[in-house]
Amino acid sequence: MKKILSFSALIFSMSFCFSQEQIIINDVPIIKYEVLEKKIQEEKNVLLVLNFWSTTCAPCVKELPDFMEINNKYKDNPKFKMLLVSLDRPKDKDRVVQFIKSKNLTAEVILLDDIKRMNTWIPQFEKNWDGNIPVTIVYKNSEKVHFNDGEMTKTELENVITKNL
Repeated sequence: MKKILSFSALIFSMSFCFSQEQIIINDVPIIKYEVLEKKIQEEKNVLLVLNFWSTTCAPCVKELPDFMEINNKYKDNPKFKMLLVSLDRPKDKDRVVQFIKSKNLTAEVILLDDIKRMNTWIPQFEKNWDGNIPVTIVYKNSEKVHFNDGEMTKTELENVITKNL
């Protein structure tokens, strides 16, 4: 009987966690597409640099130091924000947290837990996005002003920011 109650409690707690829009683990929220969409819409009067990446993507990892340099340059500007959207699996969150610490990522990081619906949300961001990463999308006042499919250099990122800030 004790085992049945323990198992029931486990199932209930798991279903409660999965029913939430956002789960925060080690300060890295795990969210669905709709929550990310809301975050973008809430960033009024801000130039938002949104970078989709993964710890297992070599071009993503290669461009991150340049992104952090740019983020550190503009982080005190209230009209600028950088958000790194990890497409790692939620079960790999510990690796993501370790990666954030070891690479000294200074921008906000979220984990997007919506792999099963990629064909739904990817075209919502950009109809020409084929799903490869890295991808950088820049929003000004919640409106998309730039889409970059593939690795982005520091100069390219700086130019997009300067043009739109």
